[in-house]
Amino acid sequence: MSGHDIRSAERPEPDQVLRDIADYVCNDSIDSALAYETAHYCLLDTLACGFQALDYPACTKLLGPVVPGATLAGGARVPGTSYELDPVQGAFNIGAMVRWLDFNDTWLAAEWGHPSDNLGGILATADYLSRKHRAEGKDPLTMQHVLTAMIRAHEIQGVLALENSYNRVGLDHVLLVRIASTAVVTRMLGGDREQVINAVSNAWIDGAALRTYRHAPNTGSRKSWAAGDATSRAVRHALIALTGEMGYPSALTAKTWGWYDVLFKGKPFAFTQPYASYVMENILFKISYPAEFHAQTAVECAMQLHGDVKDRIDNIEKIVVETQEPGVRIIDKTGPLDNPADRDHCIQYMIAVPLIFGRLTAADYENDVAADPRIDHLRGLMEVSENKQFTQDYFAADKRYIGNAIQVFFKDGSSTDRVAIDFPIGHRRRRDEGIPVLKQKFTDSVSGKLAAGQWQALAELAAAPEQLAKTAVDDFMALLVA
Repeated sequence: MSGHDIRSAERPEPDQVLRDIADYVCNDSIDSALAYETAHYCLLDTLACGFQALDYPACTKLLGPVVPGATLAGGARVPGTSYELDPVQGAFNIGAMVRWLDFNDTWLAAEWGHPSDNLGGILATADYLSRKHRAEGKDPLTMQHVLTAMIRAHEIQGVLALENSYNRVGLDHVLLVRIASTAVVTRMLGGDREQVINAVSNAWIDGAALRTYRHAPNTGSRKSWAAGDATSRAVRHALIALTGEMGYPSALTAKTWGWYDVLFKGKPFAFTQPYASYVMENILFKISYPAEFHAQTAVECAMQLHGDVKDRIDNIEKIVVETQEPGVRIIDKTGPLDNPADRDHCIQYMIAVPLIFGRLTAADYENDVAADPRIDHLRGLMEVSENKQFTQDYFAADKRYIGNAIQVFFKDGSSTDRVAIDFPIGHRRRRDEGIPVLKQKFTDSVSGKLAAGQWQALAELAAAPEQLAKTAVDDFMALLVA
C-alpha cells in the first residue's frame, strides 16, 4: 500500500490519519453549544444503560477486579457498585455495563457502532485523575472535561466510520472504540501530540476483533463486553505511551505489514470531512427499546400494529417486513436462537414480541419469554426484504434515516395497513419528542439503585447542565456509588 521501500529502515513521518487525530485532540477547541447539550443527555442516557445492566447476573459476574482483591483505593469507581479499581479495569467494568443491554447510543454510516462505549475509558480515567489530583493538592477535573472528551471520542469514531466499512471485511466496530478512547484518554492523562500519535499507532497495530460473536451460528455474550475490552485496552495504551514508549509511524500504510495491507485489502481510509462535532450533534439515541438499531423503527411499527393483531395471532398468514440493506445483512436471522445475544440481533424476534405482547424490554430476550411458541411461529411467517429507498436514505448524509415497514396479512384475505417509519424517536429530527423519554429512562434506571440523598443530588444536576459541567468528576462519581 505505502510507497515506502520495505527494505529501508528509515522511519517515515507519521501517517496522516494519526496526525489528524492527534491534532484534533490536542489543538482543536469545541465551540458547538448543540454538541455540549447533546453530550449532557448522552451522559444521562449512557449511565441509565449501565444501571439497567446491573439487574443481569450475566453482566455483574464480570464486574470488579480482574482477580479477587486487586482493587485500588482512590481509584476509578464503577457506577452502581462499591468497586474502586485501577483505570484500565475500571474502564472495562463501565464499558461492559454501558453496552450490555444494547441500549446505548448508535452511529450509522458505512460502519456502525456505539460511540458512548468510549465513556468507559473516559469516566474511569477522569475519576482516577481527579482523585489523584485531590490527594496531591491539585484541582480535580470537572465534568466539562468529560463532556469534551465524549464529543471528541464520538467524532473520531464516527468520522472513521462515515466512508469506511470494517464489517464488510469481517472486522468488528469496537476497534474504533479502541482508537477513539486511546486518543482522548492519552490527552486527558497529559499526553502531548507525539504521545497521542504513539498511543494511537499502537491501538491500530492491535488489529481488530472479528465479528464472529455477532453472527449466527456463533452469536454470544462477548458482543456485550467487547466494547468494555476495547476502551480498557485504550487506557492501557495511553498509560504505556505516557512512559515514553515508542510508536509506529506507518502503522496504517506500511507496505505488507501495515493495517491497510493486512486487514483492509490494501485500501486506504476515505474521509469526506474533518473532525469537528458533527457526530455528537447527530447521534442516535436508543430511548424506547433495547434493540439493535437497524430494527428500532421496525419495533415502533410493530408496536403500532399490536392492537390490530394481538387477538388474531393464530390467523396470520404472513408478515411482510421491509428494511434497509444493513438490516437484511446483519439481523435477518432464521432458525433456533440460542441466547439473549442471538435474539436482540434478530429482526424477526424484535418484531414478534411487540406484535404479541405490545412491549419490548431487555427481559424479553431471556429464555422464559423466548419459550413462548408464538414468537417462533410469527418469525416463521415473516418475509424480510430490502427497501432500496430505505437504504438510500440510510446512507444520505443529510438524513441518516433507519427506515422499516411492516404489513400483516391474514388467512381470510384481510390485512393491516402498511406501517412505515423512516427514523426512530432517538433521531435528531425527533429530539423534542425524544428528550423527555430519555430523561424518564434515566430516572427509571438509576433512581431505585441509589440512596435517596444521592439520587436527589444527581437528579438536580441532571436537570441543570451548566451546574453539572462545573461539578468535579470525583464529586459526581461519588453520587453514583452504591
